[in-house]
Amino acid sequence: MQLKTFSQSDIAGKKVVVRVDFNVPLADGKVSDDTRILAHIPTITALLDAGADVALISHLGRPKGERNMKYSLEPVCARLAELTGWNVKFVPDCIGKKVSDAVTEWKKGEILLLENLRFYSEEEKNDKEFAKALAADFDAFVMDAFSASHRAHASTRAITEFVPSYSGMLINREITMLSAARDNPKKPFVLILGGAKVSDKIAVVENMLRKVDTILVGGGMAFTFLKALGKEIGKSLCEEQKLDFAAKMLEEAKQFGVKIVLPIDVVTAKEFKADSPAHVTDADSIPADEMGLDIGPATAKLFADEIAAAKTVIWNGPMGVFEMPSFAKGTEEVAKALVSATRNGTLTVVGGGDSAAAITQFNMQDKVSHVSTGGGASLEFFEGKLLPGIEPFILGNH
Repeated sequence: MQLKTFSQSDIAGKKVVVRVDFNVPLADGKVSDDTRILAHIPTITALLDAGADVALISHLGRPKGERNMKYSLEPVCARLAELTGWNVKFVPDCIGKKVSDAVTEWKKGEILLLENLRFYSEEEKNDKEFAKALAADFDAFVMDAFSASHRAHASTRAITEFVPSYSGMLINREITMLSAARDNPKKPFVLILGGAKVSDKIAVVENMLRKVDTILVGGGMAFTFLKALGKEIGKSLCEEQKLDFAAKMLEEAKQFGVKIVLPIDVVTAKEFKADSPAHVTDADSIPADEMGLDIGPATAKLFADEIAAAKTVIWNGPMGVFEMPSFAKGTEEVAKALVSATRNGTLTVVGGGDSAAAITQFNMQDKVSHVSTGGGASLEFFEGKLLPGIEPFILGNH
């Protein structure tokens, strides 16, 4: 899948508005994690180098269409300037007179950061008049917020109807890497699924089942599969209404010659607490008063061997409650196996959300092929969906 991107001739001397994702965590009025800000710096730099004037638009949190200053982007403005040394000016609105005035007074080399898009309810409604107002003061639009691309909002979709539009470098890298894994995988192809619920991953399993060679299932969702096979899972998480689906998937995998690998041992505890005493138990016979909170060491070794033999690996969802040290080992071992496979030439792609948080927690995010910036977006991409914020840029699509 190739996207329409910008060249210098498209944007030199133009006023360009860029949709970024600066939906970052704040603590005491300051940015506490600037990963998302850093992700957009290559696109902004490329636009500045090409001679464009750059304005940035983003959402932050869920102000529900009201001007709630708790969700103001002003602290992000300070952090962006601090990280880059750029002259970043904050504009206290995203449409209307304040924006027009800032554009009229725009100084060379100055970057404008406009106020939170979601202070207007029209943003999430993909409202055309609002999109037109967003585009009004600009000559071109660049979409660079992959993590917001699965939403059809005014700033991700409708705006493309009012101004020449291009995809940014972050989006291009995401689509290149995710497409390579989803559409043209080198075999053997291993899919690692974790996280709490089977229901979150149903569409991914259905879309990928005929493409992969092996699926490794960890996290809370593994217990629904184990129970579907008649195993004792104690107090472990189980989606009773998804037992039939799990049984059906195990059966279909057999028909397609796909190997589904489930945990053979798990780390259990009596309570869902960081200080609850933990021990390793056979996955076949979890005590009735205990719950599985991580994959065990034998399973981690089994998974690592499958990863080592792969040429393409997609990882979506942690293997346990990685936020608690007692139940983080399984996820860490899978992350280590991915790093090792990457070194040996395997394409390793980590879906966003909790998987990205986990690999970052273990400081291995730079040692795999790609860590996606979009949790929901990467999940929907692997489900085979056309993302509304990407669709306008697909070459050969119109």
